[in-house]
Amino acid sequence: MLSARTAGTAGIAVTVFDDGKVARFLLHPACLVIAGPSSVCWVPAMKIRCGYNLSYQCPQAVPMQFLLSVHPSRERDLVTDQVMRTDPYLPSRVVLDHFGNRLTRLVAPAGELAVSADFIVEDSGSPDEVNRDAQEVPVDHLPDEVLIYLMGSRYADTDLLGDTAWSLFGGTPRGWTRVQAIVDYVHDRLRFDYQMARSTRTASEGHFEHVGVCRDFAHLAVSLCRCMNIPARYCTGYLGDIGVPPVDAPMDWSAWFEAYLGGRWYTFDARHNIPRIGRVVMARGRDATDVAISTAFGSAILGRFDVITDEVKEATTFRHSYSGHFTSGEIDPQSSMPVLSRS
Repeated sequence: MLSARTAGTAGIAVTVFDDGKVARFLLHPACLVIAGPSSVCWVPAMKIRCGYNLSYQCPQAVPMQFLLSVHPSRERDLVTDQVMRTDPYLPSRVVLDHFGNRLTRLVAPAGELAVSADFIVEDSGSPDEVNRDAQEVPVDHLPDEVLIYLMGSRYADTDLLGDTAWSLFGGTPRGWTRVQAIVDYVHDRLRFDYQMARSTRTASEGHFEHVGVCRDFAHLAVSLCRCMNIPARYCTGYLGDIGVPPVDAPMDWSAWFEAYLGGRWYTFDARHNIPRIGRVVMARGRDATDVAISTAFGSAILGRFDVITDEVKEATTFRHSYSGHFTSGEIDPQSSMPVLSRS
């Protein structure tokens, strides 16, 4: 029987030992179980059940759009299809919006519309990545497509927070330390309270009122980062009580943000302020305007609102094939690595 050791994240090299023989692979971040000389099985570190049950009451037919699919970057992790079901059945079409999110468009008829999905996503089980050495990228070196995340937007009213941001964080070390200082400040500044949710609250209003829900934490942190010339974008998705004590409250989608440091995006969460496990992003944008779960171009009154985010405890093994094969001799450690792919 073969054995294997894994470490790190996606794309890592794994050494497989078989009576002294050595092979190397690139693989998905998961715990490998090797079960033969020419096949590889692996057990994902975690599976998460995600889904929703929503209903709307429409006085008359109304065009609607939904951002209910997982982000395209996570589609490869789907174990089951994320089919959006409607009752009554309605034709729909799925497109990518300007931010790369998967958008579903349909026309809801007069009466009640139910929308639902229930699916499984694989996850590495690793907490949000922390890289304290990540540095800020000078504005003149930022990629063109990132510049939009320096600008003010509907809920990120940077023009009202610029002086505050520079007075608070102008003296902090640049890079990761500065973003974390912003996260710490927002986490301490705002008090989380579902009962105080307000869909029109801007970042500056949340800062003044000292209260909000997860979107308000994200909006304020995004705004303060942009004021400091650090690109930041708003994110929404699934984040269940995985690896943390359960919260006695109805499940909901969550909001967090990403900051652009060292030439890539990193996840930060001003509400929880700790690296979390099992985050499944659905959409990204400038602020909540760009990632609204549903948008109705007319009257559509939300009725039922149930969100599912649970860790699946049952272990399931997925068999994978690979694009090369084991030879009878020892593989040259300098040779190219075959890549595992799902069969």
